[in-house]
Amino acid sequence: MLRGVVRVSARRCLIFREHARKVGTATAAMAALFVLDWQRFVEARMQQTGHRNGLMAGAMMRIKIGLLAAGMLVAGVASAEVCTTQSQMTATDRDALAAVARGLAAKVQANDVSGLQAATAAEYAKDFSGIGTVVGSTAAKVKDGTLTVEQVYLLDATQLKRGADGSLPDAQFFCSLNKSMAEADFLIPGLAPGRYGFVIVDAADGNSPWRLSFLLRQDQGQWAMAGFYPKPLTAAGHDGLWYWTQARAMTAQKERWNAWLYYQQAESLLIPANFIQSTHLEKLKSEASAAAPPALSEGVSADAPLVVKGPNGVEYHFTALGVDDSLAKDKIDITAHLKVDQLGDPLAARKRNSDAMVALLAAYPEMRKPFHGVWIVAEVPGQNPFATEQAMSEIH
Repeated sequence: MLRGVVRVSARRCLIFREHARKVGTATAAMAALFVLDWQRFVEARMQQTGHRNGLMAGAMMRIKIGLLAAGMLVAGVASAEVCTTQSQMTATDRDALAAVARGLAAKVQANDVSGLQAATAAEYAKDFSGIGTVVGSTAAKVKDGTLTVEQVYLLDATQLKRGADGSLPDAQFFCSLNKSMAEADFLIPGLAPGRYGFVIVDAADGNSPWRLSFLLRQDQGQWAMAGFYPKPLTAAGHDGLWYWTQARAMTAQKERWNAWLYYQQAESLLIPANFIQSTHLEKLKSEASAAAPPALSEGVSADAPLVVKGPNGVEYHFTALGVDDSLAKDKIDITAHLKVDQLGDPLAARKRNSDAMVALLAAYPEMRKPFHGVWIVAEVPGQNPFATEQAMSEIH
């Protein structure tokens, strides 16, 4: 599976620190895209729900960012390569990419791991065990879905040059969306020269639609899979735009903790993969940053944990807060990662997790209403975490 980091913006060329942290210093590359008609789609949906304000490109960002130009000096980014959106590419290229991606999606539906491996670029087909596991779990989710190719991008990196030492260069692509100010720009580190494509295929069954995204590379005139990125399009029965509008309403009601978590869920559903951004997702991030409670203004991490004191005076250090839909309930869950010195025996570890839930909800009682329950993941470096979940009605 190709790995890498992609940074996208609306003609601002921004580097998102959080995404760089998550991806790390991968030596291979992956491409990404954002939906060509995303601007029109988002505006139409937000109009339907009465929340169009603030969708225009050029909104002031309040995310902590760095300039791409500075990143280029450090990373040695090559000159921009060529991105062709589906409305601009030839019918031959568009149809070929769409047909290959549709065929790969059909193999995922059929849990045809060997067929996918045979259709994968040779260097990534050697060790297919990890991808095979992902395919198996995804197949059960999409087996009855109707496959629809949603978006196709062609990324031409044929003019890239290797370094004098044989190292692979970094590539930039700038894609104007629908001939507007909206833009999808992506930076691909360590990309081998060649032609690439990125295709999104939706698998909709009416209940729990999924999105299957594929990175393709042209080898000897044939398109081969070089990356696979499956994601659900709904959580607890709602899509990303629903969570976005709910987060805005929560912000207006001064429910800043709830809003901040709902913005996270909205982003997770709207972004095709964790390394992608766009004009409108920048707007979402800006709103989330503005809505964040003061305690979260600098983020939550192991170095800057959220400290909550329980009724008995014990302090709990939370290193991450997020959301989860793994239980498929009518509401999503809160997830909180808890830093501990030692896990202890299961009985003691379970009680500590339960006490941490009580402390978290006592500090921020607004969280009880819009969430099903709380996951606590107790962590000690070098050890397997200890995770427990309880519904809100069970947390006293």
